[in-house]
Amino acid sequence: MSALAELISGEKLAERSRPWPRALVGRRGWAAAIGMLADGSVSLLGLWGEERAAHMALLEEETGGIALFTFECPDGAFPSVSATHAPAMRLERTMRDLFGLDPKGCPDPRSWLDHGTPYTFFPAAGEGLHQIPVGPVHAGIIEPGHFRFTVQGETVVRLEQRLGYVHKGIERLMQGADLVRAAQLAGRTSGDSTVAYALAFARAAEAALGIDPPARAVWLRALMAELERLANHLGDIGAICNDAAFALMLAHCGVLRERILRAADRCFGHRLMQDRVVPGGVAVDLDAEGAAELRGLVSAIRERFPLLVDLYDNTASLKDRTVGTGIVKPELTRLYAPGGFVGRAAGRAFDARRALGYAPYDELAFEVPVFSRADVNARTWIRIREVEQSLTLIDQILDRLPAGPVRADLAPPGEEREGAAVIEGFRGDVLAWLRLGGEGTVLRCHLRDPSWFQWPLLEAAIEGNIVADFPLCNKSFNCSYSGHDL
Repeated sequence: MSALAELISGEKLAERSRPWPRALVGRRGWAAAIGMLADGSVSLLGLWGEERAAHMALLEEETGGIALFTFECPDGAFPSVSATHAPAMRLERTMRDLFGLDPKGCPDPRSWLDHGTPYTFFPAAGEGLHQIPVGPVHAGIIEPGHFRFTVQGETVVRLEQRLGYVHKGIERLMQGADLVRAAQLAGRTSGDSTVAYALAFARAAEAALGIDPPARAVWLRALMAELERLANHLGDIGAICNDAAFALMLAHCGVLRERILRAADRCFGHRLMQDRVVPGGVAVDLDAEGAAELRGLVSAIRERFPLLVDLYDNTASLKDRTVGTGIVKPELTRLYAPGGFVGRAAGRAFDARRALGYAPYDELAFEVPVFSRADVNARTWIRIREVEQSLTLIDQILDRLPAGPVRADLAPPGEEREGAAVIEGFRGDVLAWLRLGGEGTVLRCHLRDPSWFQWPLLEAAIEGNIVADFPLCNKSFNCSYSGHDL
């Protein structure tokens, strides 16, 4: 029996929680779960609240085991996780703002989403220090976020972020919504990951309802997910190079990204494939003409992308900016367990497609690239290698795409049900958890973006670098504001 399974074995379990158990724990069980986080035997998948309860999801990476824990809060308080495990801190501050839950012992009493309260940034002591405030409005067309730099000359001594400017109340809007409306909201959590969020939500809803989507829909979902991954990785590679004053890569990668978006529009009716993944399957099928277009797209990228990789790898002035810049320390990687290219560039070989083996990836051959230098260059190379893997996956999916229907009928469960899912988006693992009422409406839904465990690492990675390297570091992380702010 794994340590995580043993932990919940003596606890009362919530009924109708799928596919992973949810334990209803008291102070002792909650403290034991926190203890497993503290000793590194599990990592934090999520921490969220509702009016009178705190919920936590833990992942045992060695076994792929997942378990959920609930601590009832009749007095509106729960023992802080961040008092022992720092990655929980922003999540707890959010729970306080959204639900009034008090994380007793949380080291940071400040609000996170509530911008109507005074906010004091942490001070830094030393000779010749000054502060540079940046944002929340930026020069480019990007999402809002405030960055407070403390610098000595050109060297960054401390960076502190303040986000929450794109809080839009998605989880509250979902309450009482039917599955159609809730799925639309899920797909708008972070626009560049609309397929990933829709897929996580759909799989959680299907787990709750106890249904399986048609096989063809499962494979079409993976096809859309890989197209989304391709488009975003290509966009990021070009943007990273552009922030190092190498605009040529931005132009060429932008052309390839645009080809993907146009192909997605012609094949699935939307450039970002928004609202195409739905509970029960997919909303649109792929015809023979569309499959042929996607094969042509893969061939074109395979022809041009290696030339761009060579250009990146053989431009000394570009590598001078990316190699050794923005390094994430190994101890922080172990602590925060970041997903996606941030984690895999720092030696954490976690990819939900492989580690959790959900369909159809359990039948597909692909590699999970891992580097250890944890700098801008490593995060770029992870993207490069994942582009290559996505091209291989798209080929396999098109070769093996089964025939048949693309959507299953959904019926109200008739009783309260819960479901959860973890899928791999282009940034990393996306968690969805929901509770459905008997009539099929959403009673509560939580969506967790991978950026929650990546944003804090950006603060640490920029320390000791010069101010001019921040845009480069920031783009190499490319954390979501919208997904993080909900």
